[in-house]
Amino acid sequence: MNPAAADDARSVAPPDPARWIEVEHLHFVYPNGYEALKGIDLVIARGEKVAIIGPNGAGKSTFLLHLNGIHLPSHGRVRVAGIEVTRATVKRVRAEVGLVFQDPDDQLFSPTVFEDVAFGPIHMGLSPEEVHRRVEAALAKVGMSGFERRAPFHLSLGQRKRVALATVLSMEPSVLVLDEPSAGLDPRGRRELIGLLRTFDETLIASTHDMRLVAEVFPRTVILDDGRIAADGPTEFILADDVLLEAHGLERP
Repeated sequence: MNPAAADDARSVAPPDPARWIEVEHLHFVYPNGYEALKGIDLVIARGEKVAIIGPNGAGKSTFLLHLNGIHLPSHGRVRVAGIEVTRATVKRVRAEVGLVFQDPDDQLFSPTVFEDVAFGPIHMGLSPEEVHRRVEAALAKVGMSGFERRAPFHLSLGQRKRVALATVLSMEPSVLVLDEPSAGLDPRGRRELIGLLRTFDETLIASTHDMRLVAEVFPRTVILDDGRIAADGPTEFILADDVLLEAHGLERP
C-alpha cells in the first residue's frame, strides 16, 4: 500500500450512529489571517435535527462548509460517518453530506428540473433506470412531482428551493446541511418548508436566523458566536433564555 492510500485508510473508522458527526477542536483561519473558528467541539447523532444560530459573522457558514470538505480545518478535525474529512476522502464525505445553499440559483443551472436533479446521480455513474428512480423519489419527497420538464428559472423561489433540495436528496446522503433555508420565502412558502423538513429522517443541520423555524423543526440548538460555541442544548430551553439570546444578538421567535 502506498503512503497516500495508507493515510486514506487511517482516516476511516467504523461509523457510530451516536457520533455520526464529530468535530474536535476545529479551528479555521482564512488566507487573510482572519480566524473564523476558534476551537469547535461538537458531536451529532445520526438522525438528529440541529439548528446553528448566532449573529452575523459568528462563523456559522464557515462551520457548515467544513462538514462536506469545501473548507478543511486549519487545526483539529471533522469526521462524518466514520470518515475524517481530508483532501483524500472528500469525495466519500460528499456522498454522505448534502449541502443546500441559501440561494437555490447557486445549485440550479440546467434547462429542466429533471436534468438538475439527475446531475448528481449521473455523475455517480448510475444506470439510467436508477437515475430516473432517484429523480422521481427526490422530487416526490419535496412535493415537486410533475415538474420534471419545467424550466427552473420559471419557478417561484419556494419551488426553486425545493428543487435545489431535491438535487441533494437524489444523491441519497445521510446528512443534509442547510444554509438559511427559509430566507426570502413568503409565509406560505415558509410554512410549507417547515412541514417538509419535519418529515425528513436524515440528519439535519441548518444555519438560520429564523427562530420560528428553529422552534418548530429542530429539537437541539447550538449558539455560535465569535467562532466559538456559546451554548448547546434543547431548543425549548435555549429559546426561553432571554438573557442568553440577548447576549448573542438573538431574540425569541
